[in-house]
Amino acid sequence: MRITPTLKWLLASSCLAAASFTLPAQADQLADVQKAGELVIGTEMQFAPFDFLKDGKQEGFNKEFFAEVGKSLGVKIRFIDLPWASVLPGLDAKKFDMVGGPLNVTKARKERYHFTLPIADGTVAFLKSAKNKDFTKPEQVAGKIIGSQRGSSQLAQTKAYAETLKPVPEIREYVDFNQAYADLANGRIMAVGHSITNIAVAAKERPDTFAVVQPSIGKKVYFAFMGHKGADSDSLITAIDKVILDMHKDGRLKALQVKWFGMEMPVPTEDFVPNV
Repeated sequence: MRITPTLKWLLASSCLAAASFTLPAQADQLADVQKAGELVIGTEMQFAPFDFLKDGKQEGFNKEFFAEVGKSLGVKIRFIDLPWASVLPGLDAKKFDMVGGPLNVTKARKERYHFTLPIADGTVAFLKSAKNKDFTKPEQVAGKIIGSQRGSSQLAQTKAYAETLKPVPEIREYVDFNQAYADLANGRIMAVGHSITNIAVAAKERPDTFAVVQPSIGKKVYFAFMGHKGADSDSLITAIDKVILDMHKDGRLKALQVKWFGMEMPVPTEDFVPNV
């Protein structure tokens, strides 16, 4: 077939069109966040000591941690307060850039989302009434009523432990942990299964009301922040991981842990395989 100049032009145009279709420009979430000038975080303000409201204003570990992230990335931080059941669907729908819960790193979640490096210990234990002096071992919840938050990994671990007991405890699921704490304080349930990080603070702040039951009941897990999974989100998570590593090195992370958790919490400083 004779190739005319016009046909050459058409063939070249077709190749360029095909190339542009098969090789789209790579999205970069970090660049998008910096262009927008803000990092938007979905969270639940009922999760002390990470996020909670005091006199109507946000307080907690997350506020101070992400202030450091904002300084490093050169952006403002904006939190969106939602019921926990709406947070992950909101991330999936890209209503915000990442989740600031934080969340326990699990195998199932890691397959679907992209986690930062851990920032705290999330191992599950029981919180009890301080008045219940006879409750000294976790296995004593057998046949009793206990509670945890609906849709949380803490609930999953509480259920897994409960199934090892006879008789199996009744488990009540709550919209948030504050509701579970209220029922515990009122004697409606015997214990709340929650991360040691959270219940240690509850017991410290209200020693006449709550106490922690040792040992922990769950496998060793860690809290981390979570974003979208995909090459486009790698840049943002990598940048936040760098902030976390820098905070390890200069002691800022330890200082925040001691301030908000009452203790330093050793956590992995590189990728790891979750226990659950």
